[in-house]
Amino acid sequence: MKQQNILIIGAGLCGSLLALRLGQRGYNVSVYEKRPDLRKVDISAGRSINLAFSDRGNKGMKMVGLEEKVKQLCIPMHGRMIHDNHGNTFQSNYSGRDHEYINSISRGGLNALLLDEAEKHKNVSIYFNKKCKSVNFEKTTALFKDYNSKEEFIEDADIIIATDGAGSILRKSYYLGKKFLFSFSQEYLTHGYKELTILPKANGDYKIHKHALHIWPRGNFMLIALPNLDGSFTVTLFLSYDEGQHNFNNLTSEDRVLRFFQKEFPDALAVMPNLLDDFFTNPTAPLGTIKCSPWHYKGNTLLMGDAAHAIVPFYGQGMNASFEDVVEFDKILDKHKGNWKTVFSEYEKTRKKDTDAIADLAIDNFHEMKDHVANPIFQEKRKIEMALEQEFPNEYSSKYSLVTFNEHIGYREAMLKGRAQDKAILNMLAGGVISPNDDMNIILEKVKTETEAILEDDRIAGLK
Repeated sequence: MKQQNILIIGAGLCGSLLALRLGQRGYNVSVYEKRPDLRKVDISAGRSINLAFSDRGNKGMKMVGLEEKVKQLCIPMHGRMIHDNHGNTFQSNYSGRDHEYINSISRGGLNALLLDEAEKHKNVSIYFNKKCKSVNFEKTTALFKDYNSKEEFIEDADIIIATDGAGSILRKSYYLGKKFLFSFSQEYLTHGYKELTILPKANGDYKIHKHALHIWPRGNFMLIALPNLDGSFTVTLFLSYDEGQHNFNNLTSEDRVLRFFQKEFPDALAVMPNLLDDFFTNPTAPLGTIKCSPWHYKGNTLLMGDAAHAIVPFYGQGMNASFEDVVEFDKILDKHKGNWKTVFSEYEKTRKKDTDAIADLAIDNFHEMKDHVANPIFQEKRKIEMALEQEFPNEYSSKYSLVTFNEHIGYREAMLKGRAQDKAILNMLAGGVISPNDDMNIILEKVKTETEAILEDDRIAGLK
C-alpha cells in the first residue's frame, strides 16, 4: 500500500504531538501553522504561559518516548495554597498519596520540544506563517494564505486532521458547508481572564512557595499563580466582565486596579511591583466551552483537541485531554490501520463521552476554586478525603484523584463516581452522620454504601 499523506492544521501542543506520533508510525506528515515558529519568536504574551501537566498528558509523552525530557520542564505542585483576604495561607493537598501531584509546565517549552522531536523525522514537515482559510472536506483539500508572500495556495492530502484550537477553520467549514447534520454549541462564562506576573527575587529565588498552585478565592472571582522554572509565577486573574463591584469593564484606571488588589489580594500585591504594567499591557480574554458533533466527515477529515472540545481551564485538563486524544486515536489506529472512516468513527464514539464529561467537570471546578475551597464544610470534606486516601490508598480516590491521577479510567466514569462520592460525603457531613474525627474505617464503609446508593439512583434515572 502506498504511504499515505496526512495534513495537520495547527502546530500547537496537540498538533505537534500528533505529528510526532504519526511520523514515528511512518506516515508522510505536513503540518501548517498560522503563527510564527515559537522557537524563534516570542508569541506568548497574555496567553497561558504555563499549564498543569498530569498523568493523562504523561501517557502521551510515554507513547512517544519523551517522559524523561518532559520531566525536566516540570515543577511539581503538591496542592492548592489557599490565601485569605488577610494574607494567611494553608495548603490543601491534591491527594493523600505522596506520589500523586500535578506539574506546572511551560507551554512554549513543551511545544518547542514536541516540534523539535517531530522534525527529527524526515517524513514530517512543519510550515509556519501559513493561515488556513477554509477546508473542502469532500475533496480533502485546504486553502492557505502565506503571511509572508501574501499568496494563497491549496494543499491536498489523503486525510486532514485539524488541531487548530477553539477557533478551528475545519469546524467552521463543517458548519458553513451544510453538507451534513452538524451540531455545534459555544458557551462563554461571564468571566474573562488576564495574565499577570510575580517576578523572581534579584537572586532568582521564588517570592512565594514554589511547589503549590496558589489560589486567592473570593467568591465571585479569584487569582491563581503557577510557578515557572526561572523563579517567576504566572498569575491569572479570573473576573467578571461586567458584574460585581469590581469587574474588567470598570477597572480602567491605575488607582482602581491598585485599590482592588489592596482590598482583595494584599499579599499578592506586595510581591507584584509590576502589576500595573502587566494589567494594562496584557489582553483580557474570554473563557468558553465548545462541543460539537460529528468530529469527522467520512474518512476524509477529523477534528481533534480543542478544535473538537474546547474547555475552560479550571481542572487543568485541557492540554492533558488533548494529549489523551492522541493516545486514544493511536490505539484505534492500531486496530483499523488504513480504514480511516472506521478509525474516525470509532475514535469519536469512544472519546466524545469523556470530553463532554471533562468539559462539565471544568465548569464545576471553576465554582469550587473561586468559592468552595474557602467554605468550612468543603474543607472538612477535603480533610476526610485526604485521610481516606492516606489510610486506604487502594480503596478510596477522591473525585479530583479519579479525574487527574487515575488515567486508566475515562473522564465520564471518573465524573459519575466522583460526583456521587462528593454528594455522599457532603450529605453525611451536613446531617451529622460523619465528622472528620470519626474512625476512618467506619467513614469509609459509610461513604462506600452511600456512594453506591447514589450511583444506583443515577442508573435507575438513566443518568449512567
